Amino acid sequence: MNFDFYKYKTLENDYIVIDPNKTSLNLTKDNIIRLCHRKFGIGADGILYGPIFYDNGINLRILNSDGSEAEKSGNGVSIFSKYLVDTPYVKTKKLKIQTLGGEVSAEILDEHANIVKVDMGKVTFKSELIPVNGPEREVIKEDLQVNDNEYEVNCLSICNPHCVIPLNTISKGLVEEIGSKLENHSNFPNGIKAQLLKIINKNTIQIEIWERGVGCTLASGSGGCAAAYVAYKLNLVNNCVQVQMPGGTIQIDIQASGYVQMTGTVQSVSKGFFGKDLLT
Repeated sequence: MNFDFYKYKTLENDYIVIDPNKTSLNLTKDNIIRLCHRKFGIGADGILYGPIFYDNGINLRILNSDGSEAEKSGNGVSIFSKYLVDTPYVKTKKLKIQTLGGEVSAEILDEHANIVKVDMGKVTFKSELIPVNGPEREVIKEDLQVNDNEYEVNCLSICNPHCVIPLNTISKGLVEEIGSKLENHSNFPNGIKAQLLKIINKNTIQIEIWERGVGCTLASGSGGCAAAYVAYKLNLVNNCVQVQMPGGTIQIDIQASGYVQMTGTVQSVSKGFFGKDLLT
């Protein structure tokens, strides 16, 4: 027995699309880990399982490479929007997709669905909604001990939790050193995604990314949104920001009311099938 798959990437953040309408597959945690493994499987940062059609519309499950499920992924929704157009399940330019973190709106901006704008929703810094342990408060410019160092952190939720640390110098080595410690820190009961933030100018920032359930990654849509909004909140940038990541650049548009949108490019990488022997 063979199983169909489709692979896409945006800014070197890649996902496998498994369509339950075409492939009957039991996606256990072990199978997800195996499929995403870059040596023993197809290789990806995660799996997009959908479309799943319920009364509320098109549903999507976003599965991390460690087998956990994400509430929302800007890059995942961008890729899935292109898949829906490519298939084609939809012919409209404006889409609404239901995720674990709620409804996400996306808009196709070109003929071939290579440029996608995603409405990521409203940001909150409220500790009880992220969540962050301790008294109810906005988690802005708080000191946090990681290893033997103290960092000034800003925590927020865009339906998934983020910790943004502004620094004068950022590197892959540093995010690899502290990313796992932040993700599993006792302050964050549901874990957290981390971004190291460097301000380039009023219109541009640079980030390094630690993805919850994945590790160090080249790009993250929600991570870019979180870092851009923190920079905006701290009056370090304007409301239209270019976010430079190791995998490329996305544009983030910020509204004073707290809503954010991201615009980026999506590419089809491959499609094919894998055999049952690949699964555990």
